[in-house]
Amino acid sequence: MKSDRLLSILLLLQTRGRVRAHELAERLEVSVRTIYRDVEALSASGVPVYAERGRRGGIELLAGFRTDVTGLTADESRALFILAAQGAHAALGLDAALGSALRKVMAALPAPHRPAAELTSRRILVDASRWMRDPDPAVDLAVLQDAAFADRRLRLTYRHGGAARPVTYTVDPYGLVSKAGVWYLVADRQGAPRLFRVDRVSGAVLTDAAVRRRPGVELADVWAVLKRQVEERPGGVDVTARVRRSRLDQFLRLNGSSVTRTPVDDGTGEWVTVRLGYRAAGEAKMLLPFGDHVEVLGPPEVRAVLAGTAAEVAELYGAAESAAADGPAGGPADGAAGGPADTGPVVTPPARGSGNGPARP
Repeated sequence: MKSDRLLSILLLLQTRGRVRAHELAERLEVSVRTIYRDVEALSASGVPVYAERGRRGGIELLAGFRTDVTGLTADESRALFILAAQGAHAALGLDAALGSALRKVMAALPAPHRPAAELTSRRILVDASRWMRDPDPAVDLAVLQDAAFADRRLRLTYRHGGAARPVTYTVDPYGLVSKAGVWYLVADRQGAPRLFRVDRVSGAVLTDAAVRRRPGVELADVWAVLKRQVEERPGGVDVTARVRRSRLDQFLRLNGSSVTRTPVDDGTGEWVTVRLGYRAAGEAKMLLPFGDHVEVLGPPEVRAVLAGTAAEVAELYGAAESAAADGPAGGPADGAAGGPADTGPVVTPPARGSGNGPARP
């Protein structure tokens, strides 16, 4: 552990220049006293490192000193070659740069680690896209990237979901986030954090005004707040349902993001009770494709929404079947008023709804 820490200190100083002792201590999760002991150990081993005290002091390497030691362990080498969401690099225009960087890393790896790293890239594949979805439309991140890196304000033309017309905002970008294959711009609007789906941005103009971010706030901080707001949105609906055990795996694959508690066996061996959270009762309609393999037990308003939707679907298809049985619009049914049908005797279909209320034509 100490050798890893010494190498980490060396690489941090080499890449960042002068670093305060307390910052190194925080990064490496040790005490400041330990950092000073490690610096003494580096100096004793021949590394030209020195510390300066005072307000502007810190720990620093002698100017011009460099080391070619990568310090990568076998697991670290393998980790570099497992890259999630490869489409993210393409969207950022970094696909070629990624390939070039990995080739350079491979060349710099210690010889014993190279076969394992190369094999990892061939044996492990991470695909962040969801099943059974058409490819997402290509998004242009160039202007948004420019604004984030150049610290400039952005003028966005943005269409909210369900809105008929786009609106224009001036925002202060923190950066871009790829979440489950969807790109988002994280920005402040009038000093408050906001989330913008990139595929809803129809126009983006880089202004000459400097960005006005909140002091001390970073992209990760704003994203954590926005993510929490989305996942813990007030006014949600808690739903209790039972799922046939034979369909539980499929149910969890498709609805796992809405499940709020571990499913519980109801004791019958056939059903499992699940708890789900939705922002509105209407979102529970996504359970309807499971038919009678999923039953919502409560609350009553969600059962009412599902029952109403199921009745509308039954009426839609019932009307279509009735129209087909009655024949072409504007004329008699086959075989009526024109003699017997060529295909045989006319057979009257049974009345719909028998045994379940009035028959429907």
